[in-house]
Amino acid sequence: MGIKSAINSPTLSVGGIDMTSSQWAALVIVGIIVGAAIGYLAAPKGAAECPPCPTETPAPATCPPCEAPPVKKIKAAWIYVGPIGDIGWTYAHHAAKEMVDQKYDWLETTHVESVAPAECAGVIEQLIGQGYDVIFTTSFDFMDPTLEEAQKHPDKIFWHCSGYKRAPNMGTYFADFYQVYYLNGLMAGALTQTKKIGYVAAHLIPEVVRHINAFALGVKEVCPDCKVYVREIGAWYDPTKARQAAEALISEGVDVLAFTEDSPTVVQVAQEHFERGERVLAFGHYSPMLEYGPDVCVSGQLVHWEVIYDDILSKIYSGSYNTQNLQNVDYWWKLKEGSVELGCAFNQPINPKFINELKSVRVQETIQLPNGTIIENPDVYTLVMARLIQMGAVWTGSGWVFVNDEVFDPFTGPIYDDQGTLRVMAGQRLGHDELWSMQWWVDNVVGPALGG
Repeated sequence: MGIKSAINSPTLSVGGIDMTSSQWAALVIVGIIVGAAIGYLAAPKGAAECPPCPTETPAPATCPPCEAPPVKKIKAAWIYVGPIGDIGWTYAHHAAKEMVDQKYDWLETTHVESVAPAECAGVIEQLIGQGYDVIFTTSFDFMDPTLEEAQKHPDKIFWHCSGYKRAPNMGTYFADFYQVYYLNGLMAGALTQTKKIGYVAAHLIPEVVRHINAFALGVKEVCPDCKVYVREIGAWYDPTKARQAAEALISEGVDVLAFTEDSPTVVQVAQEHFERGERVLAFGHYSPMLEYGPDVCVSGQLVHWEVIYDDILSKIYSGSYNTQNLQNVDYWWKLKEGSVELGCAFNQPINPKFINELKSVRVQETIQLPNGTIIENPDVYTLVMARLIQMGAVWTGSGWVFVNDEVFDPFTGPIYDDQGTLRVMAGQRLGHDELWSMQWWVDNVVGPALGG
């Protein structure tokens, strides 16, 4: 055997293919290299090659999915002065609370009803202990305990309804009805036959006095010699006392009733008299009350607390409101903000049963709308609709449109009190502070003595 034959590798045959051992060794090495490359490409990439979570750009399919960030939660609690079933003040606050709770998945809510003012601080402590970080207190009588608790818990947020005391972590809010009470007064002045109009009042705090006076100013505009007779019952929710006061007023010749008390009792009393053949009309309060007096409920005032609660909670969630910047935050929302509505049923400013009667009574005055339109000697129905427009709420016939124009206010002078003193000069318009501290009667109110 020659030298060349001695150094050639032996020939191997596999599957019918003859290759030298060197050729097979080379093929094995290539296979190892290719397999390693395929394995590398197929293997999941390391964390360093994946974008950090969360990412706005699509991550490679080989990257593990990002975990959803934790949802920011707000735990808010409401403290009510009355029962939810009062069909008045507390019922309206609770309905609004439920609306915002259902709207936002980041909101968790609770409530405590029928809380006496002396119990307010203790209830706040309990709610904070349960992890609630936003507290709404919904009665004027809760103002001082709310402020004290806000000062004790500077890391929590507090909101007080109808008050005027604030702190860095405590704001105030109110949906004011005085414009709507004035509109109801216009209608009451047109519909009374005895020229005696009654008013059942829970407590004669400035808020209620303001509303009674606005109502009386509307009455006087249409019926200058009409009087508004006030009975105070000393309770926000007491159907028995409300009934007694309404019946007493009717026995004295009153044929139209308005009220600030958190039950539909006054409307029910009027309906009962109607069914006995006596004409006694009424205006609803806070919640829809048409069903309690379909033949007698002319109109009323309705509240949309959800408009305010939505705005407040959304701003807390976004960080616009915090525990340091509420000292000067005071919501005082009226018609033009959509927080209140005219009517004893939603989207029905006036009970249709009374529209023709209101159109039969005219007022000798000139009304100018914001767009410059002049209305001479309008009937009372037209007057009510025009005043709505002047105060920023336009009834289209099927819904409401709200505008920023507010070119008229009921508390524009001259206004005299029941002692003959000029309280508001001609052309002057009372501001927030004067309205919020009001403790005097306008000159066509007959009521208990006030401290102002």
